[in-house]
Amino acid sequence: MPARRPCPLRSHPRLARLTVLLAAFVCAACGLVYELELVALGDYLLGDTVTLTSVVLSVMVFAMGLGSLLAKRLTRHPATAFALVECALALTGGLSVLVLYSCWAWIGRYQAAIVGLTCLIGILIGAEIPLLMTLIQRIRREEAGRAAADLFAADYVGALIGGLAFPFLILPGLGPGTGALVTGAVNAVAGAAVVLWLFREEPAPRIRLLLWAGCGLVLAVLAGAAAGSDAIERAARRALYGADIRDATRSRHQEIVLAGPVDGPLRLYLDGRLAVCGPDEYRGSEALVHPAMAAGPDARVLLLGGGDGLALREVLRHGGVRSVRIVDTDPELTRLARTDPGLAALTGRSLDDPRVRTTVADPMEWLRRDTTADRAYDVVLADLPAPADGGPVKYHSQEFYGLTARLLSPGGRIAVRAGGDLTSLWPVESGLRATGLRTVPYAVQGGATASCRPGAPGAAQHFLLASAEQPALALAPDAPPPRALTPDTLRTTSTQLTALRPARSPAAFTLLGPR
Repeated sequence: MPARRPCPLRSHPRLARLTVLLAAFVCAACGLVYELELVALGDYLLGDTVTLTSVVLSVMVFAMGLGSLLAKRLTRHPATAFALVECALALTGGLSVLVLYSCWAWIGRYQAAIVGLTCLIGILIGAEIPLLMTLIQRIRREEAGRAAADLFAADYVGALIGGLAFPFLILPGLGPGTGALVTGAVNAVAGAAVVLWLFREEPAPRIRLLLWAGCGLVLAVLAGAAAGSDAIERAARRALYGADIRDATRSRHQEIVLAGPVDGPLRLYLDGRLAVCGPDEYRGSEALVHPAMAAGPDARVLLLGGGDGLALREVLRHGGVRSVRIVDTDPELTRLARTDPGLAALTGRSLDDPRVRTTVADPMEWLRRDTTADRAYDVVLADLPAPADGGPVKYHSQEFYGLTARLLSPGGRIAVRAGGDLTSLWPVESGLRATGLRTVPYAVQGGATASCRPGAPGAAQHFLLASAEQPALALAPDAPPPRALTPDTLRTTSTQLTALRPARSPAAFTLLGPR
């Protein structure tokens, strides 16, 4: 196989240099997309965005520095080395989401997988800049500072485009898995293929043929993974949730899986965590709703969260209710609660009641926009997971409760889920009290998911009721008696928790304080 002549574009240094910078631009965009894909999927799996983002960013930057050092040994044959690096990066980054999801489903060691994939991708990204700098200097020698300025400008602008394309185009249009595979294909073509074409005289003929074959193989593997990604995802879900999956949806905010036989208990998973177990859900729903509804007027109710319709079912059992406003982030959860026959029956089709209005919005952002005098509510129910149960701190922060308290009518009440851990109960109470409200803690015995987890302990679930005056725990006569609550159990659990309250109240959760 005779050696090829240099690419005709090389006789036009400006165009050749611009081509290399364009390759750097695309590769930088792809590299940032890989990083964001890992953060997004890891957030689904771990539920702790701050920790995960910190780990991914720090490991990625360290690995990029390591990759730059290793690249010094590859600059003698920069075109060949760059093609190999881009093929490896396209394959690793493109398959990273499927590999991570598979580790989570079958092995369970996804934390180590996140760190390993981040480190490998970072090393490959770090090797790009030294090799690209060498290639640019081969086209036309110039001052190192000027060449570095152009190269880093292309790299940073590419990172900007990749960072903006991920949340607005790639994630909503393709999802994490397919998005990573498409990004890998673009990376292989824009990186390896462009450089091999532009510097085709560098590799020996046999090496050049192997590099082109490797690039084609990478594209074929990515295409095969894209064709089989749905089957992989279905198999992983069966391994995680069993064979009786009724519905599986990955929304913009979370993965929603509803499982369970038609005539058996339903199980609702949010981001892999069991959120609703059919035989047990009534305990938490009743405990959140009924004490708050019994402590005063209940004509207007605001339900923050609760898109599954279960707490709403309990609200509508009270005869004095005239209107209910639900504010929930994820419309897919509400859709599932309306359309799945089993889940709709469990909710009593509460979401179809004409008194109910649903708003799709982040609860905290909605509170900031709608704190006006004509929007006063008698009862506000925060059906949001506590920090101890994986919920975001912002929904239990002093700022959140301050915004919520502004919507209360005279005599209005707030009821809050405080989780099953006493360590989060008292900071949540401190946040409510910091807004000028008086609180009373109480609990319901029995875990929220014990029946769906044989052998799991049935720990108590803790709640807080708050109002401007000291709230009294009772049950209203205008609703059927709850199954999990009686006036005596409410008072008993409240007395027990009050006795356990620390002598010095812990600091409240704030957006800038303890988490």
